[in-house]
Amino acid sequence: MEDMFPFHKENYKYLFIGLALLALGFILMIGGGSDDPNVFSNSIFDTQRLTIAPLLLIAGFAVEMWAVLKRPSEKK
Repeated sequence: MEDMFPFHKENYKYLFIGLALLALGFILMIGGGSDDPNVFSNSIFDTQRLTIAPLLLIAGFAVEMWAVLKRPSEKK
């Protein structure tokens, strides 16, 4: 019955890990704006939004690709 599904348990585990990395990356990009549109806020240029969040997004997409392309391990 399990052979009918395109993904196995391990694939789903990696899919959820990748989704968590993507969600965390997008959450870290939120904010940094100013309440007053006439006042500039330098907080949009911090390390969290320019470095950490994009790296998490790249890692999340890489894990998602790995989860889709990974073949199930052969059990003997």
